[in-house]
Amino acid sequence: MVKIDNIELGEFPLLLAPMEDVSDPPFRILCKKHGADLMYTEFISSEGLIRDAQKSVQKLDIYEEERPIGIQIFGGEESSMRLSAEIVERSNPDLLDINYGCPVKKVVSKEAGAGILRDIPKMIRLTKAIVESTSLPVTVKTRLGWDESTKYIVDVAERLQDVGVKAISIHGRTRVQMYKGEADWTLISEVKNNPRMHIPVFGNGDVDSPEKAMEMRDRFGTDGLMIGRAAIGNPWIFNQIKHFLKTGEHLPQPTIQERKQAAKEHLLRSVDWKGERVGIMEMRRHYANYFKGIPHFKETRMKLVTNDSIDELVDILDQIKLYQETETT
Repeated sequence: MVKIDNIELGEFPLLLAPMEDVSDPPFRILCKKHGADLMYTEFISSEGLIRDAQKSVQKLDIYEEERPIGIQIFGGEESSMRLSAEIVERSNPDLLDINYGCPVKKVVSKEAGAGILRDIPKMIRLTKAIVESTSLPVTVKTRLGWDESTKYIVDVAERLQDVGVKAISIHGRTRVQMYKGEADWTLISEVKNNPRMHIPVFGNGDVDSPEKAMEMRDRFGTDGLMIGRAAIGNPWIFNQIKHFLKTGEHLPQPTIQERKQAAKEHLLRSVDWKGERVGIMEMRRHYANYFKGIPHFKETRMKLVTNDSIDELVDILDQIKLYQETETT
């Protein structure tokens, strides 16, 4: 049984990665329904939280059906991170996660996200300050290092554990790599196999199929996997992986009916949570993924991404099988 502090996650948990503009409550609830064991919010700016910025505060929203769930924060200033940790605690998540992995320039330039990988002593001081400022279990998501010459993750993980971190998720790339090239899991395995490590170690990067999940589990021995981009428009991946790991067999691919029902639920939850205009606009990035691989879908997708009426969008989704039959005859 893998546990983060007192949170039981099962034998080989699958985590939904925190993804900006993706890992919101509507999407998380779908992933939870389809087998995700632990999820994280989109990353939240500590500066935004302490200034009560609407977008940052809204990201604190969590629902009972999502638990266990962690709220993830990022920032480069100790005072702001301490204050934001106190704000997060009032939202009553199951844990607090620190983002030391985001490679985006506007985050890195503030010595936040992966930017802190250039200053490991500061990373440790900041983590220690956050651990001391909250009663929540604190976890960390990070990368192997800043670049090829600074892959200090084995030592860094040990030091993070020493200041009180309860689990670590490691993306198998450096910041310089961004999301290019192949993720290197050998160092993630070294962290897990370090005899001094006793907290859970989760691997992240390039897990996009049940076969890949089995390979990562069997070759590298992590306590579980964190899945990000492969879950977009594909919340079924969690149960697909679990079934394959247990039986060696594949679950059937979701039918068109199941895909359109998931897309419709996602849309309606997004509109309910964000409001009609924003919910409709932000949902547009998901349709292509929900219906990936379906032939002759382009015309239908164009209708979905250009329509501003919730009633008409629901009708288009309801009619998808009819459209497909028409377009293939």
